[in-house]
Amino acid sequence: MSIKKKPTTTTNNVISLPDAVTNVALLNLVKENKKLALEQKKICEMAARTILHALDCKDSYTYGHSMRVAFLSLTLGKEIGLNEEELYDLELSALFHDIGKIGVPDSVLLKPARLTEDEFLQMKSHPEKSAEILRGFSHFEKVAKYAKHHHERWDGRGYPEGLKGEDIPLFSRIILIADTFDAMTSSRPYRKGLDYEVAFAELEEFSGSQFDPELAKAFITAMRRDANQKEETFELSIVEGKFLKNAA
Repeated sequence: MSIKKKPTTTTNNVISLPDAVTNVALLNLVKENKKLALEQKKICEMAARTILHALDCKDSYTYGHSMRVAFLSLTLGKEIGLNEEELYDLELSALFHDIGKIGVPDSVLLKPARLTEDEFLQMKSHPEKSAEILRGFSHFEKVAKYAKHHHERWDGRGYPEGLKGEDIPLFSRIILIADTFDAMTSSRPYRKGLDYEVAFAELEEFSGSQFDPELAKAFITAMRRDANQKEETFELSIVEGKFLKNAA
């Protein structure tokens, strides 16, 4: 006499032991990856602050300029709807856009008068020097590219590679506008910075030639809104402290 086995029944709400173990393992793996990513981010930020400190020791003006360019770039980035991760990468890229000036001789970098043609060529090498410095750290590969191309022009007459229009990385186009605006509005020992409205007019005049016209328009809109808030300082996520929006 044979004994018939009762048919096994399963429900969708029951998870077998092997499946449960697998799910727990996957959850632990996700947690471990997040922890590792956070640790890598912290190391990346420590490296960034160390390199920026070296820039501050070399040229405190360029350091402050880099902080302001980061703020201005983020202001534009938020205006065009970049997400949180994109804004973080943009901030890092803007902070490092002039790091190559560490490799420019002090006699050129700190010269208070107009540069000679040869000195100007040395100064023009700083975007490529920025890329060379940053390429040594794998986490900064994208940042190296954005820094390298922040002096390219919309019409293709920029440097170092003469890229044109949307062939220029978006972050590089953003940084160029922020970089130029800060240079125009910052006071130096040999000249007074321009008022915002005068600088806006300059951006409008060179939209479509030097600058991405849509980005320039968005930047002016964002900066007018920011100016109405009448806040004199700003903060960043990577570098601690409060910074003045206008260079003394």
